[in-house]
Amino acid sequence: MRGPLFGALLAAVLGACDGAGIDTPRHADEQRRASLQAAIADDPHDIAHRVAFARVAIRLGDGIGAEAAVKGALAVGANAAALRPLLARAYALQGDGRRALAALDAGPIIPEMMGEAAWVAGDVHLANGNLEAARDAYDRAVHELPRSSALWVDVARFRDASADTRGARDAVDYAIELDAANSAALAYKANLVRRAEGLGAALGWYDRALAVDPDNATALIDQAATLGDLGRYRDMLTALRRAAQIVPREPRIYYLQAVLAARAGNYPLARSLLQRTRGALDAEPGFMLLSAVTELELGGEAIAASWAERLLIDQPHNFTARRLLGAAEWAGGDAEAALAALRPIVARPDADSWSLLLAARAAADQGRDIESADYQARAATLARGEAVPFAVDGDYTLLTMAADAAPLDPAKAIPAISADMARGNAARAIERAIRLRDANPGVADAHILLGDAALASGRYALAVEAYRAARDLDAGERTTLRLANALYRAGDAAGSGAAIMALRDRQPSSIAADRIAGHLAMDLGHWDAAITHFERVRRRIGDRDVVILRELARAWAAKGDDARALPLIDRAYRLQPLNAGIMAFYAALLDRRGKRQAAADLRDKAAQIGQ
Repeated sequence: MRGPLFGALLAAVLGACDGAGIDTPRHADEQRRASLQAAIADDPHDIAHRVAFARVAIRLGDGIGAEAAVKGALAVGANAAALRPLLARAYALQGDGRRALAALDAGPIIPEMMGEAAWVAGDVHLANGNLEAARDAYDRAVHELPRSSALWVDVARFRDASADTRGARDAVDYAIELDAANSAALAYKANLVRRAEGLGAALGWYDRALAVDPDNATALIDQAATLGDLGRYRDMLTALRRAAQIVPREPRIYYLQAVLAARAGNYPLARSLLQRTRGALDAEPGFMLLSAVTELELGGEAIAASWAERLLIDQPHNFTARRLLGAAEWAGGDAEAALAALRPIVARPDADSWSLLLAARAAADQGRDIESADYQARAATLARGEAVPFAVDGDYTLLTMAADAAPLDPAKAIPAISADMARGNAARAIERAIRLRDANPGVADAHILLGDAALASGRYALAVEAYRAARDLDAGERTTLRLANALYRAGDAAGSGAAIMALRDRQPSSIAADRIAGHLAMDLGHWDAAITHFERVRRRIGDRDVVILRELARAWAAKGDDARALPLIDRAYRLQPLNAGIMAFYAALLDRRGKRQAAADLRDKAAQIGQ
């Protein structure tokens, strides 16, 4: 989406917003808060009004107001044992988990409030990443409040954070069963459906959540992100504008606006919007990646490299971040650092041509001519490199002994599985993976681990079975691409293609799905479909992928449109001037256009390279 229309739409979001509608649960709570405030002013010693005010403030997300109300109630004689959970909740809403837990530990709590106390503790532990403590707290909370729909939504969040996708689904479904008008439950269901069934399937659930509560800002923001991934930018901006009315300084709104600005090529605006988050999202992978891209586009190579390095600390196998780091270091004049960033990519057999070419330039800049020539040759021929062995850190015996002692502990079992595979003990690796899978049937990663071990050992049927189970829990790229690969290697090309097309339908923003779908269309001679898929990839990544450019040129030429094919193959040739296949195809096109001398020169060059 580009041009004046996009700018006008984005300006509408960033501009002044009208007030929120009046017929919403939020407005009712705001009115209730105002009336309670008036009642407290008339009778400052009315404890019930102060407690009611605190609960309304909590529903509105006003931790400071809730804290003031609870402390006001305590000051006029309220029972501290009854109000400690409310005070803890007020602190938690302010992001102060330490004070929340301290409030719960400050003294006794009446039996009627034990469930709420455990609930708050669970939320705090979950926010802190202490999943074991959160599990214990939520178990206590559910025991005390088994029919609290709102509690079951938080249980779903906990299970999701624990990678228990099936458990999260069960919890949120039960929350909806208890209260079909629970907007938070419906919105969280949408998030789970988005992951399991695709972007389009989630939209109906967001609509249901917003029909119940049009002021559910979280649902609006998640809906906006989903609409953006579907390419529905006008609808995305409408959702963002509505969210901005409710939570005008919410960092995620600025971030999503920055995503749109970057897609429009307005990187100065993207940087400005990212800065408005004031550090609130600095630890989020998507934020770090967008910040790196934005700074690199604006010439801030050092800052871009810093963002990419921060992301790689958390996600060392994020190759997009590695490419960005390599590009930033290269643009900043540090060829050695650029090559160091790219080495984990170019060492792989499936290294992309762009990374290989940049590594070749960086190596050449350091005088490593042989290494540079090797990278250039691999890029030019699109040949695969050496297979990368399974990574094994530590002594094999110690790893396996630790896993044998605790076979259901992923932290011990997963390194042992990798070690078994590296030693060629595939049967033992699969046995470990099956035990881990059986103990965690609702966790997609457990099925993926089994599939990976089975695929590496050539047991394709088992790999397909494991990846299908994983896809039932998480239908995103990581599972579907694995399933498609396993099906293809098992000889089921049609099933592999169907899996890719299903991913394309569920997740239209998937570059990998479009790329593979394009190749499938080329194999079938469906030139228009291939062009559609490859052009979507090209719009997202630009003219840096030689394979995409070559296949687009082939498709246009097959349709008889040499005028469109020529500039594409010319661009591919300029990126990989040593690729004999590209030169041969380019020469054939030039011949058809009557440029016989240029075609002959290219064929001579190809022949010299082949000698």
